[in-house]
Amino acid sequence: MIELHGEEERVILAAVSTGDPEAAERSLDELAELARTAGAKVVGRLIQQRDSIHPVTYLGKGKLEELQGAVWELDATGVICDDELTPAQHRSMADAVDCKIMDRTLLILDIFAGRAHTSEGKLQVELAQLKYRATHLTGMGQALSRLGGGIGTRGPGEKKLEIDRRRIHQRIGQLKKELKDLTRHREVARKKRSQAGKPAISLVGYTNAGKSTLFQKLTGEQTYTDDLLFATLDPLTRTGYLGEGRTALFTDTVGFIEKLPHHLVDAFRSTLEEALQADILLHVVDASNPACAEQTFAVYETLRELGSLDKPVVTVFNKADRCEPGQIHRDFQAEASLTISALTGQGIEDLRALLLELTRKESDLPRTEGF
Repeated sequence: MIELHGEEERVILAAVSTGDPEAAERSLDELAELARTAGAKVVGRLIQQRDSIHPVTYLGKGKLEELQGAVWELDATGVICDDELTPAQHRSMADAVDCKIMDRTLLILDIFAGRAHTSEGKLQVELAQLKYRATHLTGMGQALSRLGGGIGTRGPGEKKLEIDRRRIHQRIGQLKKELKDLTRHREVARKKRSQAGKPAISLVGYTNAGKSTLFQKLTGEQTYTDDLLFATLDPLTRTGYLGEGRTALFTDTVGFIEKLPHHLVDAFRSTLEEALQADILLHVVDASNPACAEQTFAVYETLRELGSLDKPVVTVFNKADRCEPGQIHRDFQAEASLTISALTGQGIEDLRALLLELTRKESDLPRTEGF
């Protein structure tokens, strides 16, 4: 894949609220974090309250004029919309505002393109990008011509803009075949791990909930962590000690997010199947986030879409060190839940004991001496 880096982009965030205004504000806060992760600077934001999203222009005429004025006043280089735009909306906004127009899906794809390191991850990102391009080719000539460098051009994006739909679908077919071969290799590796007699535990949760930090605590593996959305993209499996001579295989998976683009759900299905194959799902929640209930709902919805809610779920409410003392959290959909701080180590031993108890219920595992 090709990564292009240029000057920092100055962007204005735009959203249409068709329901709860507070929910729209939270979603735009998250979009701001996504923009920051992609390397852009947010210089303004705009929310329009409407009964429904305008089918042609996304925003209403008055708000479009207001947005155009803000672009000039704030010297913005682009606008990021909080929903996936249709080709018609993309073209209309680009014509009205006369700057680069991006949507939430394109932004997330750009972040993924910059974070994929394994061969499979790169192939999956390219597949998701090409599926997005394939559905946005018609009528987007002018809008796409404004993309230039920066957000939305990482990975295969720029070189694919000039090719036609037929060649895109040919490449999609080739990528699917390559991913199918990689999936078979991963299945072999998974069977070998299964034959080792160790339970498999997958860490799942909203992005930036602290999964990778907890993964480090449980396995001793030094992995990349940062206070950014999607800091971890490629799944990693390592052995962790549970106690009493028993070990388990822990897998750190990509974080979930609200409004997860369906292109990504489809393209990353094989990677997320690590969660499907687990014996236990360890659901990590950022308890310090005011929107943790909404984030928990988003995770369960994604797991439901993947068909993996038949597994025992253990929910850990992480970042207790940032919460008010005595604050109580519960997840009634989970097999069990407890409060921890992966950063300070609070509750980690209780978590190990709980996982040890649950793995015993799942199967009578052989003892593993040492670790």
